[in-house]
Amino acid sequence: MAGVDGVDGVPEVFAVPEVPAVPEVPAVSTQTAAVTVADAAIDQSRLTVVVNPKAGGGRAAKVLDDVRAALARWADDVTVETTRSLEHADELARAAVADGRVTVALGGDGLVGKVAGSVARAGGVLAVLPGGRGNDFARGLGIPRDPALAATALVGAVERRVDLPEANGVPFLGIASLGFDSDVQVIANRTTRLSGQSVYTYAVLRALAAWKPARFTVAVDGEPAFEHLGWTVGAANGPFYGGGMKFAPAADIADGQLEIVLVARTSRFTFLRLFPRIFSGRHVEVPYVEVRRARRLLVDADRPFQVYADGDPVADLPAEIVVRPGALRLLVPPRT
Repeated sequence: MAGVDGVDGVPEVFAVPEVPAVPEVPAVSTQTAAVTVADAAIDQSRLTVVVNPKAGGGRAAKVLDDVRAALARWADDVTVETTRSLEHADELARAAVADGRVTVALGGDGLVGKVAGSVARAGGVLAVLPGGRGNDFARGLGIPRDPALAATALVGAVERRVDLPEANGVPFLGIASLGFDSDVQVIANRTTRLSGQSVYTYAVLRALAAWKPARFTVAVDGEPAFEHLGWTVGAANGPFYGGGMKFAPAADIADGQLEIVLVARTSRFTFLRLFPRIFSGRHVEVPYVEVRRARRLLVDADRPFQVYADGDPVADLPAEIVVRPGALRLLVPPRT
C-alpha cells in the first residue's frame, strides 16, 4: 500500500515512512481447549447486581437506586455488590453463580467482559445493564441506553447462548484490536472529561499526529501467515467499539466466528476522510479495509503493542485470539 493516493483522486499530503520487516508470527500455546462446562441451576427471579461505582465517571453509582427499584418490580430477590477491582468482580460473579443467582453487570464494557468470563467458566447466566462510557456490548444487543429502562426491559427476558472470545486466554465480549487502536485506547483511558463517541474521537485525533504505519504478521485458522502493513488488526465478536463506532458491522455474537478486520496503510489525510464512515460501518466498503471470518487469529507486530478489548488491555504480543462458540448464557430482553 506504499504511496496510496487519497480518496477520489486526492493526492497524498503526508509522507508515509518505510517500515522495517517483522519476523513470521511465532506459535503461541495459549489456545484454550474446548471445555464442556455444566450449566449451573439458576433462578432467573434471583439477581445479584455487580456494579462498578466509578464506571462512566460515577454514572453507575448515580443510577444504582433507580436500577435496583426497576429490577425489584419484577424480580423476587435483588442484591447489590459493589466491586473494588476487576478481580473482586470475578469473585462476586462466581459467588452469585454458586448461589444460583443471575449475575447482572452494571458498569462499563471492561466490567461486563470480566464478569462474562467468570460466569461462563462457572456455567452461570449473565445480564448486562449499561453503566459505563462506551456500553458497546449493550448497544449491540439493542438494550436501552438508560440503565433503569434496561432493567425494566429484562421483564420476561430469555436466555441466549452467545460466543465468548479469548485473547491469550483472557475472555472478552466485544472487539479485540491492536496497532493504532492501542495508541487510541491509551489516550481514551486517560481522558476523564468526555464520554461515549466524544472521548474516542478525541483520542483518535490525538493519536494520529504521532502515528507511524505498523507491520503486522497475521495468520487465521491455521493458514499460512501473511504480512499486513497499516493501521489496525481487529478481531470482532460484536459490531461496536469506541462508544458506538461500527467497526465490524456484520459481526454476530452467536455465529461461532470472529470478524477479522484489517485496516491497511493510507496517509493521515485519507484516514481522516474515511474516519466518519466508521460510525455507520461503511468504512468496510473502501479498498483499504479487508474483512475475513475466522475462529482463530495469530498476530504479531514490529513493535510491542498491547491488545485492547472492552476498553482494557487484555494481551501482549504475540497474541492468539480464539472464539468459544456458545460458551456464555446471556439473559436478554424478549425482542433482542
